[in-house]
Amino acid sequence: MEEILQALLRGEIDMDTAKQKLNVLQIMEIGNIAKLDVNRARRTGAPEAILAHDKETEDVCRLSLAMAEASGYALITRAKESDFAALEKSVPEGYELEINRKARTCLLKRREHVFAQSGRVGVLAAGTADIGVAEEVVVTARVMGCEVSRAYDVGVAGIHRLYGPLTEMLEQGVSAMVVVAGMDAVLPIVVSSHVSVPVIGVPTSVGYGMGKDGLAGLMTMLQTCSPGLAVVNIDNGFGAGVFASLIARQSRKR
Repeated sequence: MEEILQALLRGEIDMDTAKQKLNVLQIMEIGNIAKLDVNRARRTGAPEAILAHDKETEDVCRLSLAMAEASGYALITRAKESDFAALEKSVPEGYELEINRKARTCLLKRREHVFAQSGRVGVLAAGTADIGVAEEVVVTARVMGCEVSRAYDVGVAGIHRLYGPLTEMLEQGVSAMVVVAGMDAVLPIVVSSHVSVPVIGVPTSVGYGMGKDGLAGLMTMLQTCSPGLAVVNIDNGFGAGVFASLIARQSRKR
C-alpha cells in the first residue's frame, strides 16, 4: 500500500491506477479454496476470522499462515483438535500460537504484533455450559484491542450471583456487555433492564427437548420487552465480540 501511495505522490501513476492497485490488495487468493479479505480490519474495524468448521485441517493451516503473514495475525474459530495439533507443528519462526480449547479458537500472530487498545467490554455467561461461547467472545474482543471483564455461572437460577459482578463491570467502565445464555436464556433480558450500556445477547444451543438447539432462547431474547438488548445468532460468540468491541471503540473516541 505504501509503495502504491509513494508512486502516486511521485506522479508515476495516476489516481485511477492507484485505486485499481489498492483494490487488488484487498483480496488474497489461496489456491482454489479461499479469497482472504486481508484488509477487512482496516476497512471495517472487524477482523476476518478463519472459520475452521467443515474445513480440511490442511486448508485451515494454509489459510492461517497466509493471513498471519499478510496481517500480522490470524484468528481461527471453531477449530478441531486436528487443527490445534497441525497449527502447533506449523508455527513459523518469529510467530506464536495461542490456543483456547474452551473457545475452540487459535490466534497465530507475530511475536511483536500488538493489538491497539480500544476500550473495555463485559462478558457474562449464565451457566458453565455456556462458557465455551463466552470465551469465543473474550478472544474476539481481545483481538480487537478491548480489555475484558468477565463473570461466569451467574444465571437466573441463582440471581443473587449476578449483582456483584455486574456492579464491578459498571465500576470498571465497560462500554458494552455480552451476555451468553442457553436454556430459557433470560439472563440478557435481566441484565439489560439493570444497566445503561448496550447489551448483546447470545443464545446458546444448550438445553433440553423443546429448546430446539437454542431456538427457544433466541425467541426469548427477540421477544424481550426490555430495551437496549441486541441479539446475535445462536452460539455466535465471534459476532457478539465484534459488535461489542465496535461499540467500545466508538465510546472511547468520545
